[in-house]
Amino acid sequence: MPKKILSGIVTSDKRNKTITVIVERKFSHPVLKKVVKVKKKYSVHDENNKFKIGDKVSIIESKPFSKTKKFQVLEDVK
Repeated sequence: MPKKILSGIVTSDKRNKTITVIVERKFSHPVLKKVVKVKKKYSVHDENNKFKIGDKVSIIESKPFSKTKKFQVLEDVK
């Protein structure tokens, strides 16, 4: 099974080697037929503490680094 690749915006960089990324997705509601926006936060491994608040990043699923950290930064999105 391929690994998930998501893109989002960094919302927090206070923890060491960890950033918080918010990912927004849109989908059509099955009954109401209305486009719904859903946001989800991910704890992401950032080895060099390189990314700051407001950066757009691409993240990839990886081995668990901790209880909540199961993604790592793939690249910076321009």
